[in-house]
Amino acid sequence: MAAKIKKGDNVVVLTGKDKGKTGEVLEVMPKANRVLVQGVNIVRRHTSQTAEQEAGIYTKPAPLHISNVALADPKDGKPTRVGFQIKDGDKSRVAKRSGEVING
Repeated sequence: MAAKIKKGDNVVVLTGKDKGKTGEVLEVMPKANRVLVQGVNIVRRHTSQTAEQEAGIYTKPAPLHISNVALADPKDGKPTRVGFQIKDGDKSRVAKRSGEVING
């Protein structure tokens, strides 16, 4: 199955505490059905000191379930579904909302 959301895509969060926020996908975890989005679902982690890093409280993004994000339409930035189009033997992703081809 072709991936509808890929690394580098701009997505909109549909549910949860960060509903409505947009961000770039940093990592896709297909086996866990999760995505890591920059600046969204930020959590604080208390870490003890190791040889590589100091002790302290660090903030980092936590993964979201892939069903809770939707691709942002390239035209207006609103959430859209993704379709596929085969043109001249090349398969490309298409935004259902505007019909725009999604680069990447």
